[in-house]
Amino acid sequence: MSFPNNKFSDEIRFFKKWIKSPKSTGSIVPTGPALAKSMASYVDINSSAPVLELGPGTGTITEAILDTGLPPEKLTALEYSSEFVTSLKKQFPKINLIQGDAFDLETVLPLATTEKFGVVISALPLLNFEVEQREQLIGKMLDRMELNAPFVQFSYGAVSPLPKNDALYSTKADDWIVKNIPPARVWVYRRA
Repeated sequence: MSFPNNKFSDEIRFFKKWIKSPKSTGSIVPTGPALAKSMASYVDINSSAPVLELGPGTGTITEAILDTGLPPEKLTALEYSSEFVTSLKKQFPKINLIQGDAFDLETVLPLATTEKFGVVISALPLLNFEVEQREQLIGKMLDRMELNAPFVQFSYGAVSPLPKNDALYSTKADDWIVKNIPPARVWVYRRA
């Protein structure tokens, strides 16, 4: 499934968003298709569990997730920026799109209204946040996920965006995606 997407327009919009709010945007350009495809490869379309995407931005990863064959109704996307939400609603009208802060999970995804996710795919710029905030986020997310489900996060940094914590989760790093600008690495965390 391929959606119309004006790459140059997305890059300009993303850059403007980065100028206004570099901490919440994290990069001057959107995620590239090679990185998006690598992250989406963790989606198990045979699972009945829904998928959660954190920080869909311009929708590059969203498109890669839907290209796996996942029905749009099984995808929930949580985006902080109202500007990106407006664009995403037009581009992906059938996904469950929520505007809100992933670090305020109890408010935007109340426990009573969510089932366990089969995978969480995150493009949040975690390295821009305090370690304590990152650890709280992964802990809350793992509580919302099926047993052994992957929390998939990319980072431009050389080390894991989440500190080693064998008591809470296992950590696995994929190879660098050098086709992405800038090069990035996919990290996968699972409940220990």
